[in-house]
Amino acid sequence: MRYISDLKIDENVIEHYLCKKKQTLKSRAGKNYLSLLLQDKTGTINAKVWDLNNNIQSFEENDFIKIDAAVLSYQNEPQLNIKKIRRSQEGEYDPMDYIPSTDKNIEDLYQKIVNIIYSFQNNHLKTLLENIYIKNDELRERFKKHSAAKSMHHNYMGGLLEHCLSICEICNFLSNHYDYVNRDLLLSSALLHDVGKMFELSPFPDNDYTDDGQLLGHIIIGTELITKECNKIPDFPHQLQSLLKHSVISHHGEYEFGSPKRPKTVEAFILHCADELDAKLKMYEEAIISDNTTGNWVGYHKMLARNIRKSNF
Repeated sequence: MRYISDLKIDENVIEHYLCKKKQTLKSRAGKNYLSLLLQDKTGTINAKVWDLNNNIQSFEENDFIKIDAAVLSYQNEPQLNIKKIRRSQEGEYDPMDYIPSTDKNIEDLYQKIVNIIYSFQNNHLKTLLENIYIKNDELRERFKKHSAAKSMHHNYMGGLLEHCLSICEICNFLSNHYDYVNRDLLLSSALLHDVGKMFELSPFPDNDYTDDGQLLGHIIIGTELITKECNKIPDFPHQLQSLLKHSVISHHGEYEFGSPKRPKTVEAFILHCADELDAKLKMYEEAIISDNTTGNWVGYHKMLARNIRKSNF
């Protein structure tokens, strides 16, 4: 397997990749060409098909394709000039080679989540989290394998699990540091704040917005799921349900960032801060790790809206 991260300028590559995007465009001369985005688990690369001849067979977005291409440099970035394409055949590729995934052990991450749930003193919250993440086979497997975003942060298999666990660990520390915080409410909120992502985004290899994701968004989807699951539990306190849902709907912090409410409880505010911290630190981490330039400055990061410097000294 020739991974995208290993491709070198001026070499030829014959390999299978996942086609994430496909566009038919026109050149300045008025000739049609294909602009593609190809993916494997190490990253993505732009590709062009300038000559639409008999060597270019029919394929669609999210197809696995076999290509014969030259690796070129365009605006200081590698780009493929494809000469041949066909759809990959079943058995010619391993799908897991093409899906970005956490470098951590998913089962280990999940077991830590289970241990957190079983540490709850509040039986209503413990039952709620058990029903969603332990006893429900579909939700459990979605939770293990889903991404936390399409592109922003933790946008790989296991990303949602990794993100939620990281936030739980941050929140657990803060609940011990500030002894007036309701730990079970805070950690339940941390585990459920992005539960709607499992239905906002489609599973891999697509990892794209569903109709409900476009129309409702993960905050609304998640709040509806929590309401449904709370109502299945006898005598689940209405006030507890409201406090839990408040944390979920306010976790983006501000109206302009998509939250219907701003955080009004200590637990909701801590969750918002922990979520923002974990997401932004992941952006820092990925920018620094993926940087191939010499020197300490990584460059301007669009989402963080600042230049990033490595802390080497």
